[in-house]
Amino acid sequence: MGSPARADDKVTFTSNWFAEAEHGGFYQALAAGIYRKYGLDVTIKMGGPQVNSMQLLAAGQSDFIMGYDIQTMKSQEQGIPAVTVGVSFQKDPQGMLAHEDVKGLDQLKTKTILIAGSAQTSYWPWLKTKYGLDDGMTRPYTFNVQPFMADASIVQQGYVTSEPFAVEKAGGKCNFFLFADFGYPPYAETIVTLQKMIDAHPDVVGKFVKASMEGWKSYFQNPAPANALIKKDNPSMTDDQLAYSLAKMKEYKLLNGGAAAKNGIGDMSDARFKQTFDLMVSSKLLDPTRVDVRKTYTTRFMKDVKVMLE
Repeated sequence: MGSPARADDKVTFTSNWFAEAEHGGFYQALAAGIYRKYGLDVTIKMGGPQVNSMQLLAAGQSDFIMGYDIQTMKSQEQGIPAVTVGVSFQKDPQGMLAHEDVKGLDQLKTKTILIAGSAQTSYWPWLKTKYGLDDGMTRPYTFNVQPFMADASIVQQGYVTSEPFAVEKAGGKCNFFLFADFGYPPYAETIVTLQKMIDAHPDVVGKFVKASMEGWKSYFQNPAPANALIKKDNPSMTDDQLAYSLAKMKEYKLLNGGAAAKNGIGDMSDARFKQTFDLMVSSKLLDPTRVDVRKTYTTRFMKDVKVMLE
């Protein structure tokens, strides 16, 4: 008589936005049975502008969330013991969309800059200090490219995987400057959980991280299974947008840039987290007396994963 089948560990993962190619590795791990292979029964919940994923994590309504270094460090300051246990992108997809006359971020001083409110607590203090900009140059970003298309004096924030595509679809041309290529340090699309999850279920954390990295490798090889699930969750997502986003992820080496080219997808380093921590402190976004940077992340689950993107 065979041994009874063991029930898979149930895991809930909340993303940071509506389903899109930037979430492809996680959807692929679900669609291709990679999570199941590791004994995980994963439910992906879609984020969005009305979803506070960190609150869901703190309240125990999600086991993992798709996070961001700055958000996780700030949460620690606010008393939420959130910890980054894995990363997807070596480079934040965030950057600046500009008209063709702009050849670099050092040419923004004569422009009107459209930024979201969240920029004030993330990249804007860095950009302002690095390039001598000021708050008077900014106007609210409305999450579309119509103002940009109508006014040659405007530059606006955007994702390299998204807004340039919208400009092209509208018949325009643009230049895009990825902040990460100019020294902006945070990792992106990170995997975040609570310290108590690490303490109580380190095996589940380890399996979720490794399976997700394998999902990313699989997505880059054949995105069709994940894309079907992405479009099911987000019916407004189109095939051409998904293809464009994946192409840009590959072109800009978001997944396998820097040390990840040698060490594998999801490579994490103490130095990178310290850079982000120091940036937040110098920008007065974080009180260093209330946050120990070493408690905001752990490399223990990624250090032996070694999933290479050929």
